[in-house]
Amino acid sequence: MPADLSLEKRALRAELRERRRNMTSTERASATEGLTARLISLTEATGASSVSCYLSTNDEPDTRPFLKWADQRDIRILLPIARTDGLLDWATATDEDDEEVGLFGMPEPAGELLAPTAINDVDLILVPAACVDHHGVRLGWGRGYFDKTLGSMENCPPVYAVVFDTEVLDEVPRERHDQPVDGAVTPTRTLDFRPAR
Repeated sequence: MPADLSLEKRALRAELRERRRNMTSTERASATEGLTARLISLTEATGASSVSCYLSTNDEPDTRPFLKWADQRDIRILLPIARTDGLLDWATATDEDDEEVGLFGMPEPAGELLAPTAINDVDLILVPAACVDHHGVRLGWGRGYFDKTLGSMENCPPVYAVVFDTEVLDEVPRERHDQPVDGAVTPTRTLDFRPAR
């Protein structure tokens, strides 16, 4: 990767991380309410009976109310578990809410491990992101787990990044290995980038 692109990505991630940490509890509560409603609408609109999502950290848009809604409706949810080789294992979300701290301090489900190929059976993929642009370019947090996963799928279902409203940018730096997303879900809107791609 060119050094200037690497520095640009690193600086952008740092700025976005700082912005997230400066959000008030009121802003977060409002964002969670809006985001949950939009994730539910997207799931219903796609008719998804199986969804790949993730357990959000304190700084990320909160996915837990959506996960609870999905569990109550018997929608199968796969949650990622990071491996040291750069791949993701998966576990099925349960109503027991058992969590462990995984690699890099990320929350992970404590359930039975499923292989990396388990994601091939889902109808909708929701991925974390630092930001996205209107061309579907997603900037992750720099470890490449989701880029590897999405890049290895033969029949990938719709993929949506989950971000705050201010994290949909005009342009995001992109490298060859960066996998595009089909859309983004924010607290106030659901964006579809497919026509632009």
